[in-house]
Amino acid sequence: MKILLLGATGQLGGDLIRNNKHHNIDSPPRGEVDLSQPSQTAEYIRASRPEIVINCAAFHDVMLCEEEPERAFRINCLAVWGLAAVCNEIGAWLVTFSSDYVFSGEKRAPYLEEDLPGPLQIYGISRLAGENAAIARAPDRTIVIRTCGLYGITGASSKGGNFVDKCVALARNNSQFDMGCDQTVSPTSTQSLSCAVLSLLDSPQLCPGIYHLVSEGACTWYEFAVAIVDLLGFKTKVYPVDRAGRTGTMRRPIYSALSNKRAQKMGVILPPWRIALADYIQIKYHSNNLC
Repeated sequence: MKILLLGATGQLGGDLIRNNKHHNIDSPPRGEVDLSQPSQTAEYIRASRPEIVINCAAFHDVMLCEEEPERAFRINCLAVWGLAAVCNEIGAWLVTFSSDYVFSGEKRAPYLEEDLPGPLQIYGISRLAGENAAIARAPDRTIVIRTCGLYGITGASSKGGNFVDKCVALARNNSQFDMGCDQTVSPTSTQSLSCAVLSLLDSPQLCPGIYHLVSEGACTWYEFAVAIVDLLGFKTKVYPVDRAGRTGTMRRPIYSALSNKRAQKMGVILPPWRIALADYIQIKYHSNNLC
C-alpha cells in the first residue's frame, strides 16, 4: 500500500517509519510539503497519488495555541480540512490525529469514542474543529485517531523533548522535584501507538470514523514521574502538586484517560502504560548506558 506520511520527523512519524514492514511510505521533508501551504500540499498529493495520507503534523504547543489561536486553527483545522478535500478528490484515505484535550475531564472515567467532547482551551477546540472538518469533508475516507501524552525516541522538537526525557533530566540533576497530581491521563509510547496504527490500517474491519489509541490504564503525571524515577533506579524524591488543572488562566482536563473500545473490538490492543514505559527506558537509557 502506498502511504504519504506528513510529519515524519516527529516522534510518531519516526516510529511509523521504523515499524513499517510492508507498506511503501513516502515521507517528504517539510520544505516539500508544509501544512501551512495548503495549495503546495494538495499539489504534492495529487502528483504522488497515495492510497493513504497519514497526517502526524500539528500545532500542539498548548500554551502557544492560547497566544496564537489563528495559527492553531490554520494548522489543526483548516489544513486538515484541505487534506480531507484532496484525499476525497483522488480516492485516498486520510488518517489524522487528535487529542484527549477535546474532552472536558468531567466524566472521571475513560472516555469512549462516542462521548460528547467539551474542550477547555484553544488547543482542544482547534483539534476538535479539525476532526469535524475532516469528517464533514470526507466522511467515507477519514480516520481520526485520538491519543494522549505521547513520548518517543525522537522527542517532540516543538516542546523541547518529551515528558519522560524531561523527568529523567530532573531526576539526574536534582535530589527532588515537584510534579502535578491533578491530571489523570493515559501516557502513550509512540512505539506502541505506531504499531497499533499500522495494525489498524491492515485490519479488514477498518471503517472510517474516530478511534482512541492509547496505552492501557491511567495515571496522574505525578504517578508517571514516580514510575520513571523508579525504573531508572534514582533516589530522587518526587512530590505531588495539585494545580487544579490550570496553567495560569488556561484550563486543562482533570481527567482525560481514553478507552480503546473500538480498536479493541478489531483486535488492536496496546500494552499497559507501565510496560510501554519500561520498554522505552530499557531501549533509550539502559541499553545505551545513559542512566
